[in-house]
Amino acid sequence: MSASFATTLDLRQIAPPARHPLIFNSFAALLPGQTLELINDHDPQPLNAQFQMRSPGLFSWSYLEQGPQVWRVQIGKSAGAASAASGSCCSGGACCG
Repeated sequence: MSASFATTLDLRQIAPPARHPLIFNSFAALLPGQTLELINDHDPQPLNAQFQMRSPGLFSWSYLEQGPQVWRVQIGKSAGAASAASGSCCSGGACCG
């Protein structure tokens, strides 16, 4: 059985400076309960740390594949993300510094 993702982002052909803004904007566009899949050429652990700082407790992070050539990560938006984003221009941290 394969997972169904709201969005799949293959970051391998995207310039590194554009990756994180694309990821956070895509995450902000998810509805609670939806997930996105990242495909990358390295372990995106620093991104996980950024999610921890921006959206603690509002996302899930699961490795689907861990190298050595390809890393695939499923990032889900928790149900609590909707209430945390209401009244905020940042949609759970997508546009904040």
